[in-house]
Amino acid sequence: MSAPAVVVPDEAPVSSTLRHVTVASKKFAVVFTVMTVVLGLIALLAPREGNTKFRFSAETDRIVIPSISVPGMQVAWVCLAILVVLTIVSWLLYLAQRPTPWYAGIVFALAFLAGFLAWGGAGSVSDFPVVRLVSASVLLAVPIVFGALGGAIGEKAGVVNIAIEGQLLASAFVAAVVGSITKNPWVGLFAAVLAGALVALVLGLFAITYRVNQVIVGVVLNVLVLGLTSFMYVQLLVKEADTLNKTIRFPAIAIPVLSDIPIIGPALFRQSIIVYLMYLAVPLVWFAMYRTRWGLRLRAVGEHPLAADTVGIKVERTRYRALVIAGAIVGIGGAYYTLVSVSAFNKNMTAGAGFIALAAVIFGKWDPVRAAMAALLFGFASALEGAMSVVGSPVPSQFMLMLPYVVTLAAVAGLVGRSRAPAADGEPYVKE
Repeated sequence: MSAPAVVVPDEAPVSSTLRHVTVASKKFAVVFTVMTVVLGLIALLAPREGNTKFRFSAETDRIVIPSISVPGMQVAWVCLAILVVLTIVSWLLYLAQRPTPWYAGIVFALAFLAGFLAWGGAGSVSDFPVVRLVSASVLLAVPIVFGALGGAIGEKAGVVNIAIEGQLLASAFVAAVVGSITKNPWVGLFAAVLAGALVALVLGLFAITYRVNQVIVGVVLNVLVLGLTSFMYVQLLVKEADTLNKTIRFPAIAIPVLSDIPIIGPALFRQSIIVYLMYLAVPLVWFAMYRTRWGLRLRAVGEHPLAADTVGIKVERTRYRALVIAGAIVGIGGAYYTLVSVSAFNKNMTAGAGFIALAAVIFGKWDPVRAAMAALLFGFASALEGAMSVVGSPVPSQFMLMLPYVVTLAAVAGLVGRSRAPAADGEPYVKE
């Protein structure tokens, strides 16, 4: 006699469709609101009469773009209207639990900038130098970009590099001394690279080998380098300025064809060799970090050093190499100060660029390309002060000098969005 059949009830159907939950952030909407209010208050409380004239090229350029003159306040009001519309759209998207598109931020930034510049240059007898603004933005960002690249490499390996400021300052000092003695900027550049790597090596000795708190070591190194360079400047460079503090700077090199492109050609492709090295360094660091075996090991020791050690990766050796390479890259940025920008070293001439580079790393979410873009943003904020002074803007120069640091705070606190540092960043590795 056969056993009765057992009827098994059908299981509840399971949907194979993945549900994506998007959490909208109101950071864009809040920043849009604040910036719209700022421009609105400027236009309402300090209206200006007259036209604003924008100059896009020099008479010596091969392709000359005519300058244009626009009614300053009218353009400012139009830009303000665009900001209001974008702000409303951003709030509506947030209420609908949808994110604000990234390109809306770019349009908002361009509209705000156009309105502010049109207002600031209204009634000025001087033209607003657009090419000069772009060029100055790049030049002021050079040491910040190199510092940000070095910071990104170190933190991807799990070492917080607070000592970027000290590396820039030490490299600028050594480049000035060696370049002055040898009368050769290339030798000065090589010495600056070694100086940056040496400071990074000291950081690694205490942070990796002796497992001292990495933030404290970085701060101490910054203070130490500042004190040493200031002491050597007073005791040696001031007394022997002609022999120890007078470098031969790298000349500007115009790249054929590219340097003739309107606006961006004179600003980007009539620069010194260090600026061109920056153009190459950003994609090279990105490629090395994400497309090579070295980069894979670098990110492994920064995310999970124990797992990396288990598969045979030497954690401490990888971190040391990363710090030395990062210090060498930062050294190029330090050499820019005394081999391109000026031909002499001055006390504390980096003026906090290392800390802004560290902020650029965070703003760029520890990605070399994004960090470089953030560094350019900070460079533009610094260049804007000089451009506004040319047209006689009523904004006090003290407020314009504060702008790079305000942008730094706003970027890190409000615009960076969701970001996650490498899991083992700042944590010393103790082999079990």
